Amino acid sequence: MSRRNNLMSDRLKYELAQELGFYHKVKDGDWGNITTREAGSLVRAAIKRAERSLAENGTLPKK
Repeated sequence: MSRRNNLMSDRLKYELAQELGFYHKVKDGDWGNITTREAGSLVRAAIKRAERSLAENGTLPKK
């Protein structure tokens, strides 16, 4: 099974990690140090940000 790489830019991942409070665990580039909960939080934050961006551009109906 092939992995989907680069769905999210590294810059965005580090920015979200910093906002969520676990940047200190990933600043050396090792994402294996985060918990499953932190990974889920990162994905949820990325989805929220994408939805907000789409809503602002008028391509997604506002809830």
